[in-house]
Amino acid sequence: MDLQLKDKIVIVTGGAKGIGEAIVRQLANEGAIPVIVGRKEADNQKLVNEITVEGKQAFQVVAELTDPKSAEETVAIIIKNFGKIDGLVNNAGVNDGIGLENGNYQAFVDSLHKNVIHYYLMAHHALPYLKLSKGSIVNIGSKVADTGQGGTSAYAASNGARNALTREWAVELLPYSIRVNAVIVAECYTPLYQTWISSLPEPEKKLKDITSKIPFEHRMTTAEEIANTAVFLLSPRSSHTTGQLVYVDGGYVHLDRAIST
Repeated sequence: MDLQLKDKIVIVTGGAKGIGEAIVRQLANEGAIPVIVGRKEADNQKLVNEITVEGKQAFQVVAELTDPKSAEETVAIIIKNFGKIDGLVNNAGVNDGIGLENGNYQAFVDSLHKNVIHYYLMAHHALPYLKLSKGSIVNIGSKVADTGQGGTSAYAASNGARNALTREWAVELLPYSIRVNAVIVAECYTPLYQTWISSLPEPEKKLKDITSKIPFEHRMTTAEEIANTAVFLLSPRSSHTTGQLVYVDGGYVHLDRAIST
């Protein structure tokens, strides 16, 4: 299926690694021009180089998204280079373990900046150009907003906000034919996830325990599976889908844990 994304300019925050990288690669495969936004130029450029060697297109902008000025500056660079924006994927963030008991005011606020404030600011500054293109926004979220996790108050609050903003923006942007959806991730094996698993006393045992609770095929979701859904939601092929929280999680959040196969 042609997703009709050829030459579309799509911003992907946190696009150099993990889920963001998978989205960038799939956008490039579809003929779009993904714009990687990330704090490390070397990581950004490495992926751009890999994509361009394959004869596809990509671009990168170095930005520290915890700085409120960075979103406006990023959008300005993209417009200077391309003159338009057709899509935005808000993806950058980190499950940083700022809990109720072990946190404090500054750590909590800093985590909100890492995980949700730039979602708002990127959408706010990209909006004038998304209006012109009738583009779309995809927010990447986490099951933590639904299930809790323990010890991650700030990350959970950020993901609850991501879900709420998805539906709020879908309503607000109806007059401009801008669609807004979210892809909700549960257990997806990324470099960050691998780092976390490796930090545990018995990583292989813990990973087996986690995958045993994932109903569909008892395996982790892949970054590519998240990317496939995100890119579809960005595309004109999902032209009447907006305000949706789409769970790509092998049934982890909603299916009965008593199921055994």
